[in-house]
Amino acid sequence: MKRKLRVLIGKVGLDGHDVGARLVARSLSDAGMEVVYTGLRQTPEQIVMAAIEESVDLIGISILSGSHMILLAEIISLLQKHEASDIPIIAGGIIPAEDIPELKEMGVREIFLPETPMTEIIEHVRTIAHGI
Repeated sequence: MKRKLRVLIGKVGLDGHDVGARLVARSLSDAGMEVVYTGLRQTPEQIVMAAIEESVDLIGISILSGSHMILLAEIISLLQKHEASDIPIIAGGIIPAEDIPELKEMGVREIFLPETPMTEIIEHVRTIAHGI
């Protein structure tokens, strides 16, 4: 029997709004995935260590604070430092369109803005986590 996809959903930085992250976490769980939700105000180091310890297939970061460039770059750097750069990262939240190409160039696999349908997020998570 094949194991369920394991996804970490994290809120990094001082952003205190987690309704969207909890909605995504619940939707992924309802779609048959195991979801680890790290809660509010996590550091990049906490996110990376949790991802490694939980053996997740994908990291999803929800960010609304405007510090997405710095925090996502730090998460990517820490994954490399801990030899875990094979764990793909997606991000969602309030991210300006002009930042999306640079984030993808850094290694963020997909960006989801607030109006993205949940079915699209679920489909992308399955595709990315399976390495397709």
